[in-house]
Amino acid sequence: MSDMIVKDKILDEERALYGSCGITVENCRFEGPADGESALKESQHVEVKNSLFALRYPFWHNFDLKIDGCEMTDTCRAALWYTNKANITDTKLHGIKALRECVNIDINNCDIDSPEFGWSVSILRMNDTTARSEYFMMRSDHLSFKNVTLTGKYSFQYIKDSSFENCTFNTKDAFWHAKNVTVKNCIINGEYLGWYSENLTLEDCYIKGTQPLCYCKGLKLINCRMEEADLAFEKSDVEAVITTPVISIKNPYKGSIVVPEVGQIIMDDENAKAQIRETD
Repeated sequence: MSDMIVKDKILDEERALYGSCGITVENCRFEGPADGESALKESQHVEVKNSLFALRYPFWHNFDLKIDGCEMTDTCRAALWYTNKANITDTKLHGIKALRECVNIDINNCDIDSPEFGWSVSILRMNDTTARSEYFMMRSDHLSFKNVTLTGKYSFQYIKDSSFENCTFNTKDAFWHAKNVTVKNCIINGEYLGWYSENLTLEDCYIKGTQPLCYCKGLKLINCRMEEADLAFEKSDVEAVITTPVISIKNPYKGSIVVPEVGQIIMDDENAKAQIRETD
């Protein structure tokens, strides 16, 4: 197919528009008794507008895909896999495993409700979006997020070479094993932040939760606020300037920590050599 417009259709057959090229799909519904999968698999130069997807695997192995004003329901499982170059705007992504093994993706002003979203994705720009997910963005790289709100556990594990700005993350076990990641002006609510990370930088952030930032290498905190932070920085290599009191700091291995006040400093490991300086 080429230069074809499909409009106002209900499509439920297997591979309904398989292998399309240069196609526009508008105001269509992919649902029905035939329960067909892979509606637009192996397609390229595709634009989809104001359509509903309730069937599985609609966008696999696509190239140059635009999706605007669409809805993928909770029965639209694994919507985008192995796709290169996609722009998704004003869309609901509500099926499990909605994005995997994809490259060069833009997501703007979307609503994501998708467990295991974004695994093994490379080059993803996400802006002005709300997400609910567990294991969000695991093993992905070159992420650039701005004005994103996330709710869900185990986020950003094993990610690399990424940046986050003006975001709110309500999540536990975030940024575990993250490498070369910068987080600026963000709110992070959750326990056990950033364990085993390497070259994680947090600047002008608000951090809340127990036992943050342990077993880290190359950790930097620049003018960050911390709340409910106890047993922080255990066995970490850290350079930190913190602007609020901390409940307790335990056995940081290397570097320095500047903080207004510490309720308890625990240094009972002979390898813990970091300097802790209280400014008040």
